This record gives sequence, C-alpha cells and structure tokens, in this order.
Amino acid sequence: MIRRIMIAALMLMMLAPAGHGEVDAVFAARKAAEDLRIAARELKDAREARDRVKALSRTIKAYEDGLRAMRESLRRAAIRENALRREFKARREQLARLLGVLQTLERTASPMLLIHPSGPLGTARSGQILSEVTPALYAQAENLRGELQELLLLEALQTLAADDLGTGLKGVQAARVALTEAIGERTNLPKRFLADPEKLRQLAAGSDTLDGFANGLADLPFDPDIAEPSDFAAAKGKIPLPLFGTLLRGFDEADAAGLRRPGIILSAPPVSLVTAPWHSTIRFRGPLLDYGNVIILEPKAGYLIVLAGLGQVYGEVGEILSAGDPIGLLSGTDPAAGDFLLEASQGSSEIQDKTLYIEIRQDKKTVNPEAWFALEHR
Repeated sequence: MIRRIMIAALMLMMLAPAGHGEVDAVFAARKAAEDLRIAARELKDAREARDRVKALSRTIKAYEDGLRAMRESLRRAAIRENALRREFKARREQLARLLGVLQTLERTASPMLLIHPSGPLGTARSGQILSEVTPALYAQAENLRGELQELLLLEALQTLAADDLGTGLKGVQAARVALTEAIGERTNLPKRFLADPEKLRQLAAGSDTLDGFANGLADLPFDPDIAEPSDFAAAKGKIPLPLFGTLLRGFDEADAAGLRRPGIILSAPPVSLVTAPWHSTIRFRGPLLDYGNVIILEPKAGYLIVLAGLGQVYGEVGEILSAGDPIGLLSGTDPAAGDFLLEASQGSSEIQDKTLYIEIRQDKKTVNPEAWFALEHR
C-alpha cells in the first residue's frame, strides 16, 4: 500500500495535471439535441395548426437554433478534446522517463520504503510526510480522473451528435417542404393593387443597376398607402434582422476586391429562413441582375427594404406581410451531418455560409441599415 502511494506521488508530481476543463460543450450539445427533439414534436403540431405558415416558420427557426447550437458545441468540444490530448501526450513522455524509477521501486521490499538512514526518528518523519501527502495525492488523482472522464464524454459526443444532427437536418428539410406547400395554399393575405404589372417586368429587364431599378420601382403607381399598425420610422434602431446571422460587411465597406455597396451583408448557414423584418408590402420578387433572387419590401410610403441573395422567394407582388412572415430561404444546400463533425475536428469551416445583402432606401436614397436594425440582438 505504501509503495503504491509513493509511486502515485511520483507520477502525479510529474503529471502536474491542469485544472478541470470545460465540460460545457457536452451539456450544450445535450441541450441542442433536446431542442431538436422539441422541434420535431412542434413540426407534427405545425402540420395541423390553423395558421400553418406561422407555425411552420416557428418550427424551422427552432430547428435552425438547435442545429446552430449543436454546431457551436461541437466546435468547442473539439477544441477542448484537442487540448486534453496534447496535455496527455506531453505527460505520456514524462511517464516514459519515470518507468525506470517505478521498476526500481517495484524491486524494493515494502518495509524498506519507510526506513531512513538516520534511524527511527527519520523513519517516523518519513511516515508522517507520507500521511500528509496522501490527501493531496487523492485530490490530484481525482482531478486527473475527471479529465479522463471528460475526454471520454467528448469522444462519445461525436457519435451521439451524428445521429442528432442527421435527425435534425431531415426534420428542418421536411418543415421547409411543408412551409412551401402552406404558402402556396395561402389565400388570406390582403393585397394592394399594382397598376401595370407589365411595367414592372419591363423595368426589371431594362435596369442595369440596383439603384436604377429601385428608383424606377418607387415611381410605379400603387394603391394609396394602407393603414400601418405602427410607424416604421419611429422603430429606427429596433427593427429585427430578417435572419439570425453575423455581420460580415458593414455599410459602404469595401470587400476584398475594393467594391463598395450601400448596404450590409449578413453571413448565415445555407438555406436559412428569411422573414419580413417589418409589416410590409411586397413590391418586387425574383431574379435581378447579379444579385440572385431579390425581394423588395415597402414598410411605409417612401421607404424600401431590399433583400438580395435568396435561393427561394415566397409571396407575390402586392401581398401585405406581417413582421416575421417568411419571405424566402437563403441560397445553398444543407450540409450533411458528417460535415458538422469534419468542420469541428479540422478546426476549419467545411460548411460554407451564405450571404444576404440588405439595403434600406428612403426617398430614393440609400441609408445605413446598421442604424435601423437591432444588430446587437442578432
């Protein structure tokens, strides 16, 4: 027993394990998995909801939140796992150097470990030192055991996450299909009258810049402004973003090629749901120039919100939307479950996020969207 204590003492002193690392990533992944299961139950209810479009939109957002949380927890878990493995590798080299000492101790008889050359008094002091060291050794051993358990949890997380991610991705895809069907069957949206749809088509075909198209669009006749539930101008700085994303490029900020645009660019996972940021009328929807699919909303007479880069757009010109109504999906395709794991393990993004370009125009002039949207809440 005493020999084991002394061997443990030498090993633990050489190992000098670091403090417990974060196990938060594991718990975050479990929470994300539970969120995905809740979204699956919500999808079943949403199919039967009275307002299927709103219910399915909430379900898709729930799936997106769960997948985003799972992606982040896997990234953090991979970082922690790599750190632990590096620590254990360094300690393994120290243990190799200890092997000779341990073999010598094994060949020494147990009673001899406590005998001190100075006699009985030295031997007693030796025993006292061991009794004082033992609790600390146990504490350090427990610390090391915790790190080993954490490593096992992080390894197990990879397997469990693959199943949860696969189920979640299938669920959000089914919800998007159901949403598209529900929007196609929707007949209860109020609609404003556009005097001449042909002029809109000609304007889109004849415009060579977004600025020229938007200014021409503002001049096309529409029904008089409808009653608004709240003042768009008064909500400046509080308007929610049309999707949960990261601000990739600010207003009039040059990109890598030196190109500047009078709007902002958000980065988000492929096929993310895009929603109307405000009670608005659809003034235009469809492909435009090199912007991909574009939808232009009019939240108030004299204002336009331009959203470009969508893969799919919902609604028809003239329809009046409420804030939060779905207006389309970001471009791209869903990654596979394995892409999430590969991204986390390699430490580099295998999942290419897509971008949404946003302009706000007031009286035919672009204004800084950063002053209008609640960017800190994204």
